[in-house]
Amino acid sequence: MDALPDAVMGEGLGEPVKRAALYLRVSGIDQHPETQRCDLVVMAAQRGYEIVAEYTDRISGAKARRPGLGDLMRDARRGKFDAVLVWASDRIARSTRHFLELLDEFNHLHIEFVSFREQLDTAGPLGRAVVTIIGVVAELERNLIIERVRAGMRRAKLEGRHIGRHPLELDRDAILCDHRRGLSLRQIAKAHRISRATVHRVIRCQQPGVSQRS
Repeated sequence: MDALPDAVMGEGLGEPVKRAALYLRVSGIDQHPETQRCDLVVMAAQRGYEIVAEYTDRISGAKARRPGLGDLMRDARRGKFDAVLVWASDRIARSTRHFLELLDEFNHLHIEFVSFREQLDTAGPLGRAVVTIIGVVAELERNLIIERVRAGMRRAKLEGRHIGRHPLELDRDAILCDHRRGLSLRQIAKAHRISRATVHRVIRCQQPGVSQRS
């Protein structure tokens, strides 16, 4: 029997090769992610994955903005790969909450998440159980946030405070006067510091058969 490519042998005959993306992060510009990359390349080969993309950040784990991670999530939403491989969970997430949010999104995108150090694989039985728990926690957190917002609105209402945006105060007569003078919608909007849509609505409300609403 002729030897088959490792990627095919790893996944089994007839099964498509999974496209994998590597995410590497080091804390400083003087550090090198090559150690992480070597371990992930070996792990991808053992699993028969094809590495199609690699994303790297040289930044502290506490930083919210990470260009490499941002690019990875953008490509994940575009379906450019089937699995994300990281050296450790704390390499990709800046906090436990952030980690749960990432796993929840990967799960909804049907993307497998694999961590080398923790040996976490969301495609396996333990990984699927973790994803299920994460989904429950995420839903609970969303419900708690909704309830806190509603409670705050109820309290504000009882205290007589206004909820939402304040009504826009318009000098309708001045707007209509500028319109009669031949000013364009853009010029009127700029003069009164309002949008052109608002100018159009004020003018339209003065037309016969159109009711005026505040």
